[in-house]
Amino acid sequence: MYLIFYFQGEPYLNPDFLEMVKYASDKKIYTATSTNAHYLTDEVAKKTVESGLDRLIISIDGTTQDVYQQYRVGGNLEKVLEGAKNIMKWKKELKSKTPFVFFQFLVVKPNEHQVEDIKRLAKEVGVDEVRFKTAQVYEYETDPNNLIPTIDKYSRYRKNADGSYTAKNKLANRCWKLQHANVITWDGLVVPCCFDKDAAHQLGNLKTQSFKEIWHNNNYKQFRSELMKSRKNIDICSNCSEGVSVWKE
Repeated sequence: MYLIFYFQGEPYLNPDFLEMVKYASDKKIYTATSTNAHYLTDEVAKKTVESGLDRLIISIDGTTQDVYQQYRVGGNLEKVLEGAKNIMKWKKELKSKTPFVFFQFLVVKPNEHQVEDIKRLAKEVGVDEVRFKTAQVYEYETDPNNLIPTIDKYSRYRKNADGSYTAKNKLANRCWKLQHANVITWDGLVVPCCFDKDAAHQLGNLKTQSFKEIWHNNNYKQFRSELMKSRKNIDICSNCSEGVSVWKE
């Protein structure tokens, strides 16, 4: 079992978040979360380590404030670094091997020149690893927000001779994630995966049904069937990373 405590929001905004982590951890379920690290005060960092959280992803998409805020609008890089240092401090103080902490660097055009810089910064802070992730871009055909990186290996999209882009993956009619996992929103809705950012494809509601009932219900069966027939016609599946490696060295 692998419990991922994040979707579209910031997990640390939920006052009961770490209690939920501890509850799962006590039942020997592997837990992970992803944060912007703005709420990792000294006290919260200590509680995070004590909760038994196994993996902590810290999103840091720039090594200078001007670059960082281009993608993380309204964000403060100093808070991110302070939060990361607090976590590493308490791991050491409490002699804890967990959480495994890594900087996630989402590579986009404005920050692609800082790939080497983030490696150095990660070493200074003392996190366990740096991982580079390719970005899902909306309206990628024309890339109006100028986010697709020029470094090809960090892009999910291929540039055509006319300047437009196409997705690198072939959109085969299959999906590993649909068979192995799903997303449950804060209010109990069950949706296919994390690409359904607005919970448009509601397959069930845990307030009225058990998870087992939802997993086998007609909504789920129909969604699986449609994907196996024509994945490209499902909005959340047409710009999905299935079949493409999103993590890069």
